[in-house]
Amino acid sequence: MRSDLEALLLNCRNLPSPPGVALRIIELAQDPDVVMATAADTIGLDAALSARMLRIANSPLYASRRRVDNLSQALTLLGLNATLTLALGFSLAQGPRGGHHPAAQERVWRRSVIAALASRLLGQRVGLRKLEELMLAGLLQDIGMLALLQVHPDDYAVLLARHADDRAGLREAERERFGSDHAAVGDWMARHWNLPALLQTAISESESDASSHPFHACVAVSGLVADIWLAADPAATHAAHQRAAAESAARLGLDELAFVGVIEQMATMLPEICALFDIPVSAPARIEALLDQARELLVVRNLREIQDAARARKDADESESRARRLAEEVRRDPLTGVYNRGQLETVLEKEFETATRHGWPLSIAFIDLDDFKQVNDRWGHLVGDEVLRTFAQALVRHVRSSDIVARYGGEEFLIVLPGIGEDAAAHVVRRILADVSGLAMAHPAGAPLYITFSAGLATQGTLDQYQDVDDLLRAADEALYGAKREGRNRVAVGATMGG
Repeated sequence: MRSDLEALLLNCRNLPSPPGVALRIIELAQDPDVVMATAADTIGLDAALSARMLRIANSPLYASRRRVDNLSQALTLLGLNATLTLALGFSLAQGPRGGHHPAAQERVWRRSVIAALASRLLGQRVGLRKLEELMLAGLLQDIGMLALLQVHPDDYAVLLARHADDRAGLREAERERFGSDHAAVGDWMARHWNLPALLQTAISESESDASSHPFHACVAVSGLVADIWLAADPAATHAAHQRAAAESAARLGLDELAFVGVIEQMATMLPEICALFDIPVSAPARIEALLDQARELLVVRNLREIQDAARARKDADESESRARRLAEEVRRDPLTGVYNRGQLETVLEKEFETATRHGWPLSIAFIDLDDFKQVNDRWGHLVGDEVLRTFAQALVRHVRSSDIVARYGGEEFLIVLPGIGEDAAAHVVRRILADVSGLAMAHPAGAPLYITFSAGLATQGTLDQYQDVDDLLRAADEALYGAKREGRNRVAVGATMGG
């Protein structure tokens, strides 16, 4: 890169630059000893960033059976690496916009966000693991364009308009006018920001057709996929589609069916992803028309291949579904369907650590069915099992989706209530007792069988700080025995809490 251009970049006050939270995330990403708690604290400083992390955890990229309701759950679902990578992408994408040519900047950002999703989906298709890094590299591959718009706003805006659908012509014009192209400028910025080497190289080679590294190839092809959405008319859309399909086949080994699958995923997921980055994106009718045409062509040409692919997808979905069921079965109590004790201990440790670190309340209720032995003695264990199943499902219906219900053992259950203080938790458990005691748990010999329970409550809160989960469980257990001594069918609060 020419020295005069580098000097302009170094002295440009409006150059895109990482905000403070992004700089901190870059540091964390390079720390091998970083833990999720530190990442959560950093992200929690930025309300807008926290909201975006929660939204992406609930987006189609990470959709799970259970809705994620708070930042702690979102980051636990995403994992540490994805958390840091996605948070960095969101932070950098919220950099300064506007200036002399806001429309040009908006187009660059729009292409970047579309490419970010395309890069991830392409990587997923070819079996790469670094999906979040791919998304970030796709997002940043054109960062050099934004820099050139700042240091040479009028000249570069003209070049962008003149070569809107001709990336090769744009690079040639950039080198002729500025002595460097936007990929080299982007690489310089990535090194200046101290981004990881993988991202630096991906940005540098984003316009290269020579790199054989699958990661870099996904990033390069993602820009061509983005051009499909940015094309000015149907003819340009078709041409962009042909270029992107040809490059994905040559560089990633994706056949026509797989490539059309990527475009279909893009069309479905793009509106929500663009909304996460505050980028408007249209879904022109010509994209759907292009997809229809491609589908028809594939049906005519490759009916057998489509059938094989559909069968393979079905087998993969069934295998994934079986794997999910097996994983879920390991976490669940086989009789009642609620969490088992092992999973409870894992979840409770996380909730306790989060509540203690942030000073949030965390309440737990130990529940024991009253006189359950008499049910087994009189009606037999099959009726007893039915009572346990019905009771467990009644508990699940009476709590929030963010609460946890687990079978602790025998006829003992435990409810974890994140974010709820002592008084509110006691009210919740007493309401459950009132409702459940009027619900028939079984009908032995045709007669309804009702049952009550005793509960002991303990809260980790601002007034009562337990040293660890065992202390919290011990306090709830002692309160439960107090409820039993006082006559059963009641809720007692841990004595250490002034209740």
